[in-house]
Amino acid sequence: MSYLFFDIAKATAAIPGLIAFRPKLVYENDKAKKRVRGGALVVANHFGFFDPVYLQYSLWYRRMHFVCLKHFFDGRFRWVFKAVHCIPVDRDRIEMETIREVTGCLKNGKVVAMFPEGHINVSPETLDTFKSGAVLMALKGNSPIVPVYIRPRRNKLERLVLVIGEKFDVKENCSGGIPAIEECSRLLRTKEEELQKIAEEIK
Repeated sequence: MSYLFFDIAKATAAIPGLIAFRPKLVYENDKAKKRVRGGALVVANHFGFFDPVYLQYSLWYRRMHFVCLKHFFDGRFRWVFKAVHCIPVDRDRIEMETIREVTGCLKNGKVVAMFPEGHINVSPETLDTFKSGAVLMALKGNSPIVPVYIRPRRNKLERLVLVIGEKFDVKENCSGGIPAIEECSRLLRTKEEELQKIAEEIK
């Protein structure tokens, strides 16, 4: 029952969204086409307020818990963010409460989505530096990272293009403390740039 509002909202918005956005899912390779089972952390670039809506189409068959800025829980629509199971995060630093909630979801086989740039990128042609929190939480949650690139729509008539990458095994790419986590974050950003190049070639 805790997902009732989420499921109703998703089902209600599905058809209008398909008509308006006409999402096109592009996969990096055959491995990326495999359905994501169990806990996973989805990361994507962030260029607009509707990115969480767009990102839903990448793993349409799974429920997503979104990590969003803490101040959204202070406004009049805070009940909406709580009802769709968003997880609050501080813009400047990741609190232990956030880490515990995210890793708890991952360990329980749920999907969590976040934007490691940490803010809306006003120059989406170039990705900003990825914060290391995503890698840290995936590592603690013992879950892979699924990178997704959302191609910015130049106008309302253009199709929404999502490029989904192969699962990024954090344990394989990250060992050796904080320096390794930061290096892993750079590798993840490089992967996102590769997905961006694929997206730019799609007509």
